[in-house]
Amino acid sequence: MILLTFSLLILLSLPAALAGFGSSGDLIVGNRFISPDGFSRSAVLAGSSGGRFHLNVVNELIDPAMLRTTSIHWHGLFQRGSQWADGPAGVTQCPIVPGSSFLYQFQVPDQAGTFWYHSHHQTQYCDGLRGAFVLYDPHDPHHQLYHTPTLSAGALPIFNSTLINGKGRFAGGPPVDLAVIHVERNRRYRFRLISMSCDPNYIFSIDGHTLTVIEVDGVNVQPHTVDSIQIFAAQRVSFVLNANRPIDNYWIRADPNFGNTGFAGGINSAVLRYHGAEPADPVTERLPFSSPFREFDLRPLFPEPVPGRPEVGGADININLEIGFDSQSTRFSVNNATMIQPTVPVLLQILSGARTPQELMPPGSIYTLPRNRVVELSIPGGSAGSPHPVHFHGHTFHVIRSAGSSEYNYFDPIQRDVVSIGEATDNVTIRFVTDNAGPWILHCHIDFHRALGFAVVFAEDAERVAALEPPPAWHELCPKYEAFGEQ
Repeated sequence: MILLTFSLLILLSLPAALAGFGSSGDLIVGNRFISPDGFSRSAVLAGSSGGRFHLNVVNELIDPAMLRTTSIHWHGLFQRGSQWADGPAGVTQCPIVPGSSFLYQFQVPDQAGTFWYHSHHQTQYCDGLRGAFVLYDPHDPHHQLYHTPTLSAGALPIFNSTLINGKGRFAGGPPVDLAVIHVERNRRYRFRLISMSCDPNYIFSIDGHTLTVIEVDGVNVQPHTVDSIQIFAAQRVSFVLNANRPIDNYWIRADPNFGNTGFAGGINSAVLRYHGAEPADPVTERLPFSSPFREFDLRPLFPEPVPGRPEVGGADININLEIGFDSQSTRFSVNNATMIQPTVPVLLQILSGARTPQELMPPGSIYTLPRNRVVELSIPGGSAGSPHPVHFHGHTFHVIRSAGSSEYNYFDPIQRDVVSIGEATDNVTIRFVTDNAGPWILHCHIDFHRALGFAVVFAEDAERVAALEPPPAWHELCPKYEAFGEQ
């Protein structure tokens, strides 16, 4: 038996009509066996900025050898006023038990761009429960840069190969067909690149072509042209490709930072095919990179003032997060506390009033933050398993200092919701304002690291959180989960 652990990198590049379903519908979660050279794709969700979503997650999981309960997180969405719908089990809800469903209802009034959804229960998203979520902007400021607003061509890197659109080759395997993305010469295409990886980061490139970055993590940036993109787990990058090369086939490459790296026999690859080219594998070569993607080179298209004073520690609240790892217990810690998923969700603890904010469980992993304060987080890199991609729910944040740079930018830094904290010489620093009440988890998006304790929860403006009114079905989740008794 061959067991393949999927680590997705999805490249969106099909017409919007093929998106799957939009602002309402049933998202059915079930078990499926996938052969090593088979096909795997999750539903792509699409809608428009300002829309309201009614997404009913139906749990049809039956395999007793796998986790049978679930929850869904809508990655990158702020969930203002619908904090109960954020999705992380143990933080904003109890898991959904088999044979039942839960309707996630939320509005997205002011966000557009490239997002995704995934299970947020133990390491379940590594088993394939994840998909793309695109919010279109009817007034897209970049619309003049491309002819075709592309959507949906999935790329699924695995620890021993990469699948793109559900197709791919693995070392020593048969030369099966690869995914092909068709383009017309002299047209410009918007691609949405999403890393749904559980661990590796990737160097993405397309032979013979430059990539003009226009968005990261749902935030528009000034157009910035590169020849390769390093993308970490849970990050998203939109780029414009100008199909101005001779009619031919060109390799699309996604090289992981460990495992079966390289491209021998067509692994970690797909094909960019110009209309009129012969249906054959490319013979193009990857040239040395001269203009790689560097986060600190990006500038926002619409700069927002950086909150706080323009100096290190110039915030109302300054927190240093030291990441540790115990090789004996194989557990991570943040400031010497290991996050253990609480049996009673943090949101329920706040709503019940049974505990003060300072008594929230688990102890040491909950940070209470008052309303309308500027918070600066410093996260030194270099801990075991580096580099770690860190994601913060409920917010985008200003990246004051990026990995790979010793400079602090207090004037026009990029905003995003996932940042690599880099290596031992790095001290990534971010800022945000506590303007979105809720219990928001910050965690490593290498899902195995999160499950081993690399997480903290910021209980933001607990007084306002206590006034929230989740729907009746939300209150039924915990009694059902307790009765189900899954360990």
